[in-house]
Amino acid sequence: MSPSAEAERINASVGLIDVRRATIICFFAWTFAVYDFVLFANLLPVIAQELGWTGAQTTGVNTWVTLGTALVAFAIGPFVDRIGRRAGIVVCVVGAAIASLLTWLGGYAAGALGLAGLVLLILIRALAGLGYSEQAVNATYLNEMYAHVYTDERSIRRRGFIYSVVQGGWPIGSVIAALSIYILQPIGGWELCFIVAVFPAIFMLIAARKLKESPVFAAQRRVRELRAEDRTADADELARLTGLDRTPHKSGFGALFRGESRRATLALSAAFLLNWLGILAFAFQGTLILVNGKEVSFTGALEVLIVSNVAGFFGYLFHGWLGDRISRRNTIAIGWTFSAICFGVMVLGPNGNFPLLVSAYALGTFFLIGPYAAVLFFNSESFPVETRATAGTLINALGQIGAIIGGILFTATLAAAGQSAGEQAAAWIRAGLFWGCIPILISAAAILCARNVKPLTSTRIVQNEAGGTPGAAGESPAAR
Repeated sequence: MSPSAEAERINASVGLIDVRRATIICFFAWTFAVYDFVLFANLLPVIAQELGWTGAQTTGVNTWVTLGTALVAFAIGPFVDRIGRRAGIVVCVVGAAIASLLTWLGGYAAGALGLAGLVLLILIRALAGLGYSEQAVNATYLNEMYAHVYTDERSIRRRGFIYSVVQGGWPIGSVIAALSIYILQPIGGWELCFIVAVFPAIFMLIAARKLKESPVFAAQRRVRELRAEDRTADADELARLTGLDRTPHKSGFGALFRGESRRATLALSAAFLLNWLGILAFAFQGTLILVNGKEVSFTGALEVLIVSNVAGFFGYLFHGWLGDRISRRNTIAIGWTFSAICFGVMVLGPNGNFPLLVSAYALGTFFLIGPYAAVLFFNSESFPVETRATAGTLINALGQIGAIIGGILFTATLAAAGQSAGEQAAAWIRAGLFWGCIPILISAAAILCARNVKPLTSTRIVQNEAGGTPGAAGESPAAR
């Protein structure tokens, strides 16, 4: 088949209805992945009480689980860049389902087998790293799909907002997790909450069969095959006709620290890592801070969590919309700055002032997780197609490293405090301020070190008057 025929086939392989279907499927896949991912953290107080863990032991277990999650998340990126975006989504969905199904077994093992059972529980929860990676794979996949279909100026300025709805699966999944604790825990204990999470994943696997491969990746894979066959001229022509950069980029982790990619890798990695100290503090251990540091009941803490995650959903929409207008980089920096201020008000505010705690926590969540609608799209726009998924999952996984560092710092702070209720409460407040609020503020400054980039342009060929081709999805950020 000639390069022109192959280009026509690839460009015609995905239409508007395929992109809309992919958006819906990715939204639900991410929602159910989040449900499993946050469920463990939200149930930690209950699991710890049942197994007799201290506060320091609880955060220690969470730290080891986070380490396993990061290792799994690191591994998925090169796979997605090599095998495909669609296959990556399926693997992430399956991984989240297996982690949910086996968590109840790990809980029993931790109670019955001591250290060996605890190790098994940690290994099982490490599989949740596949569910966590769903957001990076989704962002890479949908960014390329949107670049193929939403090509006029008006729709280009709506891509971030459309994706923000998909990323809104995070607070929705978190709310579903909190509601399931309310409803299912009294019926069958915390184990039932995880078992129920398997059933939506089954439907998602069936739906994922309707997904089509990203035309950007399909073209890049075919170009790579032609070069492997020493058909360099055909490869260059196909790259031109599908809008890819005709200069091949290296793949793998090493390529992220060379040339134009180095600045984006370092700035985004630092911002993600630091911000995830705050994510750990307030998105995952927020119930622990409220219960142990602000004298809020566990039921009250779940109510705050539900309200804040509703606010978080609207935060995604707002920051996705704003990123389309003032640039994603600046949107992220502004949001995280306000988040640090709001959470500072929460941890330093008076105990017992429930309206203040709810308002500060909700606004903090609005400005903390809302910018991730822009962050993940910004990641994809900052790297060439050969390393786009690798970069996204690497930076995404570094968030888990940040959570590990935060877990260690939280554990050390709690372990160093006295054992009285007052000393422990003060330790939770200090940990929230120093290892939550301050890193969020620094992450806002770190993101400003990244280069502003324009949205990816279409992969479809649109020749100009001189017969050349415009910039495209595979083009390097600097060239744009």
